[in-house]
Amino acid sequence: MQSSLLRAGAALLLALAAAAAHAEWPERPVQMVLSFPPGGATDILARSLAQKMSETLKQPVVIDNRPGAGGNIGLLNAGRAAPDGYTVYMAAVTNAAIAAAAYPPQPVHLQRDFVSVAGVGIVPHMLVVPAALPAQNVRQLIALFKAAPGKHNFASQGAGTLSHLESEMFKSAAGLDLVHIPYKGSSQALPDLMAGSASMMFDSIPASMPHVKSGRLRVLAVASSHRLAMLPDVPTVAESGLQGFGADNVYGVMVPKGTPPQVIAVLNRAVRAAVDAPDVRQRLQEQGVELRYTPADEFAKVVDQEFRTWGKVVEQAKVKLE
Repeated sequence: MQSSLLRAGAALLLALAAAAAHAEWPERPVQMVLSFPPGGATDILARSLAQKMSETLKQPVVIDNRPGAGGNIGLLNAGRAAPDGYTVYMAAVTNAAIAAAAYPPQPVHLQRDFVSVAGVGIVPHMLVVPAALPAQNVRQLIALFKAAPGKHNFASQGAGTLSHLESEMFKSAAGLDLVHIPYKGSSQALPDLMAGSASMMFDSIPASMPHVKSGRLRVLAVASSHRLAMLPDVPTVAESGLQGFGADNVYGVMVPKGTPPQVIAVLNRAVRAAVDAPDVRQRLQEQGVELRYTPADEFAKVVDQEFRTWGKVVEQAKVKLE
């Protein structure tokens, strides 16, 4: 009888200790992995949210930039991490869907090897050109390119990125002959674009807008399916004559599959508090980021839809990368 009571007491203590451990999570800093370098839209979004998440979690959320290979380097790094919640992934979902279709099968896949924490919003791209280029709108740009086939370049954030595929869609829809120059993120591409080494780029608003305001770049259109509140006078590409063109750049926080549900719940609360913070929302909205909290189960459906949509786009554009 006494031994049974002792065993029951020990089991109760272990259960209480386990519950306390979960209640106290996290006990050390959380790492947020990105697939892009500092200075771009993903980095700006992640750093703003990470700062607020740190306040809720009472632990630092540290940004780890892992650019390259169309986003696959960061994806691999995050996917191979221990599923304990201490490594989270700021997923550029649209980009990941493109990379999954354009590259050979990778050891880690966003749909197969991650689970959703929450959606955080969209970061639409815009079509920008050097200020010196004699094109004031999309129709003039297309006419300029058609007058000199094969003579103009377009820059992108990297082969297999959304920035790349948007341009491929643009080329195909307008019947253009352009040369692709891939970079590792906006921060590397923009100086050459402003210098005139490339003639156009689909880029994130947070990265390009300072250069638009300075007069070194000109924005001709937004790639999203609707006009943006911060740029009400800038038409969409579809409104500019390429009907059916649209790319909403979807973002969310995800963790490696196998992460405990209790930990995901804590992370979800931290993400929601960050997305709903008025100061974060206002600051990011001014940079073209549309924050929008989406619960984990709904966001998983959004991820699936993005993979279906962009898988078809990559197939139609016949983009295959090594």
